[in-house]
Order: sequence, then structure tokens, then C-alpha cells
Amino acid sequence: MSPETTAPRSLAEALRARDDASLSALLRSRPDLITPVPTDLTQLATRAGTRASVVRALERLDRFTLQTAEALAVAREPATYDELLGLLAGDDGDPAVTAAFPHALGTLREQALLWGADDRLRLVRTARELLAPSPQHPSPTGLGPTVGEATAGMSPGRIQEIVTAAGLASTHDSVSAVASLSGLFADRSRMSALLDEAPAEAVGVLSRLVWGPPYGQVTAEPAAHLRWLIGRGLLLPTAPGTVVLPREVALHLRAGRAHRVTEPVPPAVEVATTHRPQAVDAAAAGQAYTTLATVEELLKDWHEGGPAVLRAGGLSVRDLKRTAVALDVPEPAAAFWVELAYAAGLVAPDGEAEERYAATPAYDTWLELPAAERWARLASAWLAATRTAGLVGGRDAKDRTLSALGPGLDRSPAPEVRHRVLTLLGELPEGSSPDTDSLLARLHWERPSRGAWPSPADLRAGLTRWTLSEAELLGVTGRGALSAQGRALLGLPAPAGTRAAEPSGPGDRLPAPHRWRPPVTAPVPRSPAEQAAAAARAAVLLAPLLPEPLDHVLLQADLTAVAPGPLERPLADTLGVLADVESKGGATVYRFTPASVRRALDAGRSASDLHAFLAAHSRTPVPQPLAYLIDDMARRHGHLRIGAASAYVRCDDEAVLNEILADKRSQEFALRRIAPTVLVAQTDPSSLLTGLRTMGFAPAAESAEGDVLISRAHAHRTPPRTAPEPVPDGPPVPDATLLGAAVRAIRAGDLASTAPRKDDPAAGRPGNGALPRTSSAETLATMQAAVMTGEAVWIGYVNAEGSASQRVIAPIRVEGGFVTAYDHTADEVRTYPLHRVTGVAELADDQP
Repeated sequence: MSPETTAPRSLAEALRARDDASLSALLRSRPDLITPVPTDLTQLATRAGTRASVVRALERLDRFTLQTAEALAVAREPATYDELLGLLAGDDGDPAVTAAFPHALGTLREQALLWGADDRLRLVRTARELLAPSPQHPSPTGLGPTVGEATAGMSPGRIQEIVTAAGLASTHDSVSAVASLSGLFADRSRMSALLDEAPAEAVGVLSRLVWGPPYGQVTAEPAAHLRWLIGRGLLLPTAPGTVVLPREVALHLRAGRAHRVTEPVPPAVEVATTHRPQAVDAAAAGQAYTTLATVEELLKDWHEGGPAVLRAGGLSVRDLKRTAVALDVPEPAAAFWVELAYAAGLVAPDGEAEERYAATPAYDTWLELPAAERWARLASAWLAATRTAGLVGGRDAKDRTLSALGPGLDRSPAPEVRHRVLTLLGELPEGSSPDTDSLLARLHWERPSRGAWPSPADLRAGLTRWTLSEAELLGVTGRGALSAQGRALLGLPAPAGTRAAEPSGPGDRLPAPHRWRPPVTAPVPRSPAEQAAAAARAAVLLAPLLPEPLDHVLLQADLTAVAPGPLERPLADTLGVLADVESKGGATVYRFTPASVRRALDAGRSASDLHAFLAAHSRTPVPQPLAYLIDDMARRHGHLRIGAASAYVRCDDEAVLNEILADKRSQEFALRRIAPTVLVAQTDPSSLLTGLRTMGFAPAAESAEGDVLISRAHAHRTPPRTAPEPVPDGPPVPDATLLGAAVRAIRAGDLASTAPRKDDPAAGRPGNGALPRTSSAETLATMQAAVMTGEAVWIGYVNAEGSASQRVIAPIRVEGGFVTAYDHTADEVRTYPLHRVTGVAELADDQP
């Protein structure tokens, strides 16, 4: 069979000639084509040519592959392999372009943006419409229309005048005249001879238009050099006062190149600084410890119920500022920590009428994990989150402020950009931090902006910069370089000093500067099990680098305690009640005050308990001033008792009550004596308790039974909440199981739609799609005959929802109004009600 008879005539035929592995690769690279699964290859080809799907596919091409598609859009249709390569490599044949070209062409073919043999290459029609130049949508190549397109509305006489002025023989029709002029402009030698006759000013005009835009303005009486160009068709009029440089002329002036700068090789990510890997891991581990401490401090600050939820959702600007002050960080960093806790499912709205943010039950579970595992949970949540803290404080499309924890912060490309940035860092030598500008240039090459349909031009650049800063805050990187635990979190192999084998083929024979390597694509999304395994490996690597919790502090005579490192949780919790944090850092300083000691006494601790606690956990003797402070507060604590009258004060020492009554500050409570040891007030007990403490007394609240009430912080928790789901950037990438099932279904559906039937030539045409129609008796008889002969038949079937489909089945048994058959479409045995079969037809003899 000759090559001409096997060449595909459409994209559907090209897809039909692919093997299963190639179809799976197409569906994996363009997952929107599989949602829902097409019924056959004709429907798959139609879906692959829709505008939305083509735009999505073009947006995911790297710069050189996109330039290849743009060059094909300005080439004649169909184009040959050599013609397209010439548009990219130029007349001199750039070796780097020549090496990279087969991979770019293969990518376009694999993604069904291009089809046809190498001698008849065609872009999908929608892609050509998007990329071909037009006055409304100029091409990135800067090329204008062809001679044929520019002269479409020109009179035959004017065309003949141009042909004659260019030194060509006149013709009998416009078509041959245009072809003759196009041939002249495409002929390098003849075109060079023509331009040698051009005035110097005319050459200057051409040089200004050659790289685009190709349109220019002329007056009603153009200058002589312009008339020379217009007369010979080197500039063609497109509208009154407007001329255009024909594509063929521009390509000659460009030495055959479609693009001014062709970029076949991705720019390298440059190294800014280099550190010892051990120093990088240690710095990252320090930041990881800070991450855990900051998140715990945030949730401790919101322990009894955090800030109120705005009506539109999110934190108010004032609450974000308060949180930043509480964490002692700038507001952008506070927004990041809040969003991180939210992404990890540790904080959420409580759902009450007066809705507030609070810790979730998952926070208590998280606190019980080892420190390294807690960090891995946070880092994994950040890596997969689409919420982007860097947008907080900006404006949305309706000019509304974007608030932390509020709507409008999801950006679908964020996980891909984070993975890609960190993967590029992982490709640098160990301990190397990247030059930011070169990193941005690399990412821009991998996902270039594309005219009318890119995402905001600065989004990916912003995501890149935020990724670098957030990874450093989180401890995924240290000193700007990827840490060992960050590498494990991404699932990257540990550096072993070896490089992957370079691709074989013509590129290997090129000098090193021109050797082409396929660009590394974004990581394939991992399954939850793979993500959990990567997080576990990262935790194992981080654990030895984190400081061990301490069981002691250093008490000092100035009523402070120094914790030289992280404290064990019970010690930290008790000390947090007994003292106030004065400063944080490598060592935390706690200060003991009358209010903090009273807080511990209110929580049910006695003076002897506090003395024993300090003696057990201090490496230095308990200072005398601290012992005196505890004893003094304990002696006064509970001497006064407050209950409800509205409120009352009772004390066995009448002199103390006399002192309270004599104090002018007590007048606001309207106190009066009802017994020698009892005062009553017109205010509530809590206000009276606070007021007397302000006056310098140390009262204790008591219950209705006269017992001292122990005051402990009330831990407010939300109902069980799940972490926010990332907003996907389009349909998810299908796994191998789904791909295999989809390919089988498409193949079977294609068999059903293209299988020729006996005595029905029209139905034998591939893609005819008409359901067979037979009577009930004919259907039953044909089915029974097929059972006896073991042959497959073609049926039309309408399911319970009324959806019609066509199938190829091999009947096994017919009884009770049902047919049991092996369904080639579904690749399984199924049973169908005969009354839902619209008709049946025998397949041609050469069909299965």
C-alpha cells in the first residue's frame, strides 16, 4: 500500500492510527478531553479541536514548542518538515534549533495540536485561527498576511501592474499573477536582485517593518521611495492610508526566520550563593522549629475564641494587625501563618451565630505528634494549597480588599508553581541558592505569556517570589537553598553526584553549547499515599536536626526565668500560666509578676505546688524575691471572697472590709455592710472581682456552696472541620487505571461507530453514527442467529435515562426478553433488555 493511501485525511483518522500508549499520553497531557470519556475517536478529535481545549493546551506549551506552533501557523498549509524547520532555524540552520525541533514537533503531535505525516503537517484548525496573524490579533512572529491574502480584494488590473513593475511577465488571470509574485518574493536570488535596485530610503522603510508590526501609514501622495515599494508589491495597501509588508518579503529580509529570537534551549538557573549543605539543613531546621512555635502561639492566642469572621468572610484589617503584634511579625508574615494554619485544617470558623475563628479538634491531635511530623503536616498542606497568602491586602476584580482567610485568595497555578520552583532549586548543586531573575526567566520560558489569553502577566512571577519567601519561612529552604527535608518532601532523589543520561539522537553529536535537552516538566500529581510517604521521609530527615525539648529553666534574681531552648509541653504549659513571656528567640525569657502568680493561684495551684514546681524544674536555686512573691500572693489570695448578691464580699478580717469601704475607688460598686464580715454590691461578681484587684487586693471568686472557684482558660474548639480543598487548575490528571479504561471504551466505541454492516453501504462509512432500526421480531431473530454462529452484531441501544448509543456485541444467550452478550464497547459481559434495543445489524464479513 502506498504512503498516499495511508496518510490521514483528518485528525480523527490520525488518532485512529495511534496505539494505546499514544492515546493514553494524549489524555494525560490534556485531561479535559476525558471529562466525560468520549464515545469514540471522532468525538475525541472534535473535542480536541474546540477553542477552550486548544487554548488550554497552548497555554501549557514551553516557549520553543509554542514558537514551533506559531511558525506552522504562518507556513503554507500543509507544510513539510523541512519548510517548518527552515522557519525556525533560518537559512543558516541554527544547530540548537535543529536539535530541539523533533521534540517540539513530537509534543505538538502528541497533544493533537498537529497531525499529518512529515510531508503534510497541519495545525488543528482552531490553533491556526488563534495563532495566525490578522489585523485584529497580530501574530507573535510579527509577520503580516501573505501576498495572496493581501491582494484578495485588489482589482486584476492593479495586480497586473504590480507584476509588470516587479519585472515579471503579465498573465491572463489574477491567480497566476499572484502566484508569480509570491514565487518572486520567495526566491532568494531574484529577491536580492530586486532589492539591490531599491532606493536607500525604501530599504530603511522595510527594515522598520520587517520584525513587526508589519503595518504602516502612508499619505495620499506618498514619497518616491514609498511609491517604488508599493508599485512593485513590496508594500501592499490594505485600507486607505495603510500598507502592509507581505509575509514572503518579511521572511526574505529575516533570512527565513519566523521569529526574531528563537529560544530552543531553556535558560539556565544561575547560582547566586553557595553554602555548605549542613549549614543549609541546620538553618532550615531552625526555621522549621520557628514554624511550629509560631503556629502554636497563634492558636494559643485564639485559644478561647479568635477574631470575629467578617460578614463577607475573612479577618478584618484590625484583627490581622493584632495578630501580627501578638506573633511579633510583619502583617504579610502574619497572613501567611494564619493561612497556613487554615490550609492544614487547624483553624476554622466555629459556625456560631456570632461566628469567630477558633482551633479545630484536629489541632489537639496535631499537638500530640512529634515535632518533625507536625512540621511535615504543615509543609505538605502548604505545598498543595491553592490559597495564596501573598494576595492579602491586594484588590480583586471588583476593587474589594482581599482579606486573610477570606474568599478570592485561591489561585489554581499555585501548587504547580511551588513544585516547579522547588524542583528547579533541587536541580542546582547542593547548598546553592538561585539567582531570582534567572529563575523567573526559566519559568517564563516554560510557561510564556500568550497575548490575548494568558493569566495575569505578573501572577506566575508573584507566585514564584512568594514561594521563595514562604519556603524560607517554613524551613523547606535554608539560606535560599533547598534543604534535605525539602527535597524529600518533593519526592526528589537525594543528590548523589551523578547526572541523568542525556537524550540520544542527533543532539548528542552537537557541541556542548548547542546540545539540546528536553525541558523538565512540572511534576505529575502524586497520590495521597505517595504524598504521605514523602512527608514521612521529610520528617525522618528533620527529626535529628530539631532541638530536644528541655525539662528545666534557669531562675534569676530579677524575677525572670530563662528557657535556653524549647521546653517540654507540660513544663511550657505550666510556666505559661505562672509567668508572662517577656522576649523570644534562641532563649525565651519569662517574667513573674503579681498578676501572673495570681493567675496560677486562680487556676487551682497552691503556694506549696508552685514552690515544688519551680524547685523541680530550675537548674538554679529559687531566688528569695520569687519565693516571697509567691508566698505574699498566696497569703492574700482568697482572703476576700466574692459571690452573687448581685455580688458580695466577705472577709473574716473586718479591718480589710473597712479599708475597702473607705477607698474612694470602691464607690462605683455601691458597697454596703450587711454583717461585720460581709459587704454587698450592685454590680456583678466578675466586675467586682476585677475592680478590687485593680485597687490592689487579691480576692478570689467562690461558688454558691462557698468553695473557691478555680479559674482555668476555656479551650474553645470548632465542630470537626476538614481542611479546605485546593481549587484545581482544570480537570485532574487521570491515573493509569482510568486512562486504561478510557482508552478501551474509546476504542470499543470507535469500533461500534465505524464497523460496516452488511447490505448497508451508507452505514459502513466511519463515523456515520446512525442507529440501526429493526422490528422486534427481526431483532430477536438476528440475536438468536448470532448466538448460534458466535458472530458479533451491531446494535442501537437506549438506556433507562433515554441516552442512545451504538455498540458491538457478541450475543451469548437470549432468553426471558434479555440478551446476554460480550460487549466490545465496555469490554465486559453485560445483559440488555431487548425492548431497549432499537435495532440490530450484522457486521461485514471482515469485522470481528
